Amino acid sequence: MMNEPPGSELSAPVDTAEGAAPQMRLLPWSTPDDRPCFLITDGEGGPVSDLADSIEEMQLDIGEELLRHARAMHADPKVPDREFRYLSRRLAEALGDALRVARNRPRQRGTALRAAAPRH
Repeated sequence: MMNEPPGSELSAPVDTAEGAAPQMRLLPWSTPDDRPCFLITDGEGGPVSDLADSIEEMQLDIGEELLRHARAMHADPKVPDREFRYLSRRLAEALGDALRVARNRPRQRGTALRAAAPRH
């Protein structure tokens, strides 16, 4: 794992023994000082990739649950403003996580995801 951004000298592609260039993957967590973490991967998966996939899936599930909760709150005229503010903060966090997941997906999958995404 690395915490150097793509484009830096430490993240430049290096050919492996098999001849395939490794890929940089942005991980869904950061360092204690809030710097992004990256994984150099061959795209075949592994324990860190599997953990990152699980965390990303969990983040997206949380976002979906918050969206359902927000819709229910909007239907209830008695919901206090402080609950909307709290929900707004959680939705902003979930949106940040979802955008990070979306930007981390390979480009070819990203096009299909955008085309299949429901409009709200």
